[in-house]
Amino acid sequence: MKLSDTDGTTLVTPRTPTPVPPDSPRIFFNRELSWLNFVERVIELIEDRQLPLLERVKFAGIAGMLHDEFFMKRVSGLKRQVEKNSRKTSLDGLRPEEELASCRRKLLKQIDRLGQVVEEDLRPRLAEAGLTIHNHGDLSAAQKEHLREYFGRSVMPILTPLAVDSEHPFPFISNLGLNLAVIFADNGRKERVVRIKVPNNRPRWTPVPNGAGVTPLEQVIAANLDMMYPTSLPKEIYPFRVTRGAEGDLERIPTLPDDALLEHPGRIIELVSNELKARRFAGVVRLQCDRNMPKKYKSWMARQLRITGVDLYPAQTILLGIRDFMDLPFRGHDHLRFPRHVPITHSRLRQIKRKAPHAVFEEIARGDILLHHPYHDFDTSVLRFIESAAIDPAVLAIKLTIYRTSGDSPIVRALAEAARRDKQVAVLVEVTARFDEAPNIAWGRYLENEGVHVSYGVEQLKTHVKLALVVREEGDRIRRYAHIGTGNYHTGTARLYEDLGVLTADPTICSEIAVIFNALTGATPHTEYHKMLVAPASLRSRLNEMIRREAANAMAGRPSGIDAKMNQLQDPDIIRELYAASQAGVPIRLNVRGLCCLRPGLAGVSENIRVFSVVGRYLEHSRIYRFVNNGAPLHFIGSADWMKRNLNSRVETVVPILDDRLKQELDAILEVYYTDNCSAWDCGSDGVYKRRSPGEGEERRATQETFIRREREEPPASFLSSALKTG
Repeated sequence: MKLSDTDGTTLVTPRTPTPVPPDSPRIFFNRELSWLNFVERVIELIEDRQLPLLERVKFAGIAGMLHDEFFMKRVSGLKRQVEKNSRKTSLDGLRPEEELASCRRKLLKQIDRLGQVVEEDLRPRLAEAGLTIHNHGDLSAAQKEHLREYFGRSVMPILTPLAVDSEHPFPFISNLGLNLAVIFADNGRKERVVRIKVPNNRPRWTPVPNGAGVTPLEQVIAANLDMMYPTSLPKEIYPFRVTRGAEGDLERIPTLPDDALLEHPGRIIELVSNELKARRFAGVVRLQCDRNMPKKYKSWMARQLRITGVDLYPAQTILLGIRDFMDLPFRGHDHLRFPRHVPITHSRLRQIKRKAPHAVFEEIARGDILLHHPYHDFDTSVLRFIESAAIDPAVLAIKLTIYRTSGDSPIVRALAEAARRDKQVAVLVEVTARFDEAPNIAWGRYLENEGVHVSYGVEQLKTHVKLALVVREEGDRIRRYAHIGTGNYHTGTARLYEDLGVLTADPTICSEIAVIFNALTGATPHTEYHKMLVAPASLRSRLNEMIRREAANAMAGRPSGIDAKMNQLQDPDIIRELYAASQAGVPIRLNVRGLCCLRPGLAGVSENIRVFSVVGRYLEHSRIYRFVNNGAPLHFIGSADWMKRNLNSRVETVVPILDDRLKQELDAILEVYYTDNCSAWDCGSDGVYKRRSPGEGEERRATQETFIRREREEPPASFLSSALKTG
């Protein structure tokens, strides 16, 4: 059956849908393996010699980071299930031990690929470019002497060797830290082991003199240990690295008894802080060791860490901690990077002057503004919106949610400034945002000290919404202005993540956002929303309603279609709804960056569903949902993926796009993704992703390059028309 035309509509022959067995595991992909498939797409970019060299190196660091997080979050969870003898099966019918074994097989293959491309391709090409990652043993005598002086002056004084013997137990090994296992054998006596932690307050990549590249700090330490042990030289030295699980479940804020809420208000901060302390000592889920480490030492170390052989992952490169490739100090060399991209100010915000804070609100009042980051500058749009509100005398109140934010956040500083100017400022800080719990607690306390009203989440629900609301006095009336986004209020990631946002003064939307904030800060649930889709109150039911309406339209021979862009797709009930719609004849296009548990192209089940993924220099992060709706399309953007956790156990908001012009802009954005022929991967019914490539004589169309070029070279009207014509 034909997929949708450019506008997402098609007429189909009505067909009675075949019921999908609700518990059949064959209709789902495994969540964990699908997520690792995303890592494979990143590895393909590392292997792609058509990409600039330093971008490939950066992708290698990203792959290392993704593996680290997978072990901390997903492998840790699977191991806990196995230890508890859990009989719970995954969507595709695997028991925890089967999932864990399948993940290990795929991880080992990926580690082999990473090691091969690093050692056989990246490092030689870096050397050709004069950016060598040297092995210490390959350095000249003069270079070694220079590094020896550096070691003695700046490194050796902070090292703390810890012996392991009958009087010294095996030391605690911190998460993701580099270590050296130093083996001594004095005068034929029994071997003894000393552990030396590679200090993380010294650069991992030590510059070699005369601009000749870098060498790993662990090799500098290993080569100069005779300065610490002049009379007892080490027999062998092996680097190793440990990964610990993200223990505890902070996905949901713990439920407290009523009397505890009264007797210990704000207890959640204490609970989260305790969890963070426990996480430092969580169980080991991976031991990475030098590939040359003898088996006896690997086995001995595994016993000390209380792990088994399946938790051992020997590195296929001499460099452990590949994520540190993101920190290589190779400045400049623009010819080895993607062409520099400087975000532009949205055309409607270019004339706004910083000294006229009221101007941004006057422009929003003229009509909604759709922002597309990082192509539109976050600083001259969202940040300016908040900073203008902070100093505008007409602004009475500001409300905002913080899920993740930058280390020296100008948005947080602006909120503090607003409070100092006697504006009512209310901020919801989500203290259970994984791996950002500690900085969020610190920001919350800072804001409290500045006089801001701070709330720390909703009981049992993680607050994932991306909302800002400004209340302004204009003459004899009060008017609200809002920003609704798909990304965090983080000035750093706004330059690295692809996201969408809308600035609006629509009275109904702003009124409902005010209700959402009252529910968040007042801890009083609200379920009646007419335009906003809010989880867990109404988002799932509204999505089901719209998907079923498309199915009914297809059955009746009316225009139908579903287009969705998201980060992850896992919710089994939503997937079943999509299967039923596909069987009814609805053409469905799903742009899913990461894991996707839906199987496209299954005969009799999902023949009308197409799944693809775009991976590029920026992390695709926006969520767009479009329903053809019998020729009167409905468009939405928001914070929620189609994951069970997003729909059931998080506070999420999805906003309808009401302005026809903005709808056209979203259609044009979607079409750029659909026509990508080089940075998109199509998913087959077997779960294998195949990268698209231009046909003979076909113009290269990479999504992110297209957005950069068109935003910079063409006015919005031209961009819209050309994008739609391309489709």
